[in-house]
Amino acid sequence: MSKEQAKTRDERFGEPSEQWKEYQGSPTGTDLTECQSWRQEAAFRMLNNNLDPEVAERPEDLVVYGGTGRAARSWDAYDAILDELRNLDDDETLLVQSGKPVGKFPTHERAPRVLIANSNLVGHWDNWEHFHELEAEGKIMYGQMTAGSWAYIGTQGIIQGTYETLAELARQHYDSDLQSKLVVTGGLGGMSGAQPLAVTMNHGVCIAAEVQPDRIERRVETDYLMDYADSLDEALANAKDALEAGEPYSVGVEMNVADMLEELLARDEIPDIVTDQTSAHDELEGYYPSGYTAAEADELRDEDPETYVEESLDTMERHVQAILDLQDEGAIAFEYGNNIRGQVKNHRGMDNAFDFPGFVPAYIRPMFCRGRGPFRWAALSGDPEDIYRTDEAIRELFPENESLMRWIDLAQEQVSFQGLPSRVCWLGYETDEEGITERARFALKINELVASGEVSAPVVVTRDHLDAGSVASPNRETEAMQDGTDAVADWPILNALVNTASGADIVSVHDGGGVGIGNSLHSNNHVVLDGSELAAKKARAVFTTDPGMGVIRHADAGYDDALDEATKSNVHIPMRDDE
Repeated sequence: MSKEQAKTRDERFGEPSEQWKEYQGSPTGTDLTECQSWRQEAAFRMLNNNLDPEVAERPEDLVVYGGTGRAARSWDAYDAILDELRNLDDDETLLVQSGKPVGKFPTHERAPRVLIANSNLVGHWDNWEHFHELEAEGKIMYGQMTAGSWAYIGTQGIIQGTYETLAELARQHYDSDLQSKLVVTGGLGGMSGAQPLAVTMNHGVCIAAEVQPDRIERRVETDYLMDYADSLDEALANAKDALEAGEPYSVGVEMNVADMLEELLARDEIPDIVTDQTSAHDELEGYYPSGYTAAEADELRDEDPETYVEESLDTMERHVQAILDLQDEGAIAFEYGNNIRGQVKNHRGMDNAFDFPGFVPAYIRPMFCRGRGPFRWAALSGDPEDIYRTDEAIRELFPENESLMRWIDLAQEQVSFQGLPSRVCWLGYETDEEGITERARFALKINELVASGEVSAPVVVTRDHLDAGSVASPNRETEAMQDGTDAVADWPILNALVNTASGADIVSVHDGGGVGIGNSLHSNNHVVLDGSELAAKKARAVFTTDPGMGVIRHADAGYDDALDEATKSNVHIPMRDDE
């Protein structure tokens, strides 16, 4: 990519929209304020929630998280989307192509109100080079995962996934607990900032390296991080005190994570666990090379992007080698889905880069086999009490699920709301005696609470793209599938199609996500629970098909857990059931 392309990309957004300056987040309240009905209003509010300064990393640039993950392609496109949503009828569907509204068609009441496709390129051209050429010309944008699908809820959205990963690690390697165990990692951005809190929720100790001091400060201010150290010496001393006392503790230190890991090796300070969640999928705008402050690196990126990329990849190579060396010294190592292993294998020829696993095959896949994944919801009223009432609904519906009950307690105590009050918990497919899935049972209960007025305004239910049946990502969610179908991308397309057929209110399909252009395909959905009979019908359908895709995808790959769930919950799998 040329220097001129980089400047064009950085400069083309211009001054932020006057509408965004006025909103500074989602409209709230129990009445419609902008649109003709709640399904359109929900899209309007969720888009603006994505760009709330409390939620987004760089909302003035339309960047929500993950390096360059944007909510809209340009400020003109943002304004146009809002105008279209204001005028969208209950039997019309708006089409959004890479953050730009491109069409509106008459459909029907049960059809999605918005369909979104972001960052998708034809296979031969599906690479960063071609993407950046188009991006520089204003013809495409990077939607990341929940950024471009208007489902991002801040760091609170990823926290349970990170918590569940570490909890499973603790079950496999320790006594179901991380007490007196040290976790070292990199990154404290919009997604990675959840890591320290996930560690302390599991009673462990965390040292996180981050090159941007304002990110460390932000995580301390929002209670995702307990402390800020001026040096690695200070961070280690404080961490050792906490380890000896058996107390949870987390600290951020301003330094490059590759430098930190190499220094730990030099000192023979071997942590119990090493991982990473920097934005390594994007070597130009997501990852920071060693030897520079964040400000110096930003200047280098603008002035000499080619040198920046080379130095970034050089640092990644050192970073991965340090993780491998720590693993050789006894640390438990795993990658948390940023494709850093793929980057150094592809660009630096490191053949042993994958000698430590990704988090999905190591800890999460058994849950995916049962359709279990990150289910989230946001209160459009803006009233935290609405979320607390849904917490109680969780307790009423699933009292026997001890892990879920503990999560709700922890979330209420330790997870701060950002933007619209929201919650996330992992629910799956498992059906009750009436054949209703876990996710559908909960969604139907919320809809009843809205109808009765116990919840004051409609609730949007959505999820992460990282879910049981919504992603093809060979270096993350579908890494090391037992039947070798890691790269088969039919599944997320089928997921989007069946959720559209089931009546989801927003459906989106993206390329890239947290692992970069050409490395994944993934989909998402929203359902607006407004208390109506129509919402109940759509919720029951979508929250059967969506987690059900996880069951059939993994059953097709031959996983016993998925085959067992299909039998137990009466999921029809044609060629298996007909044998």
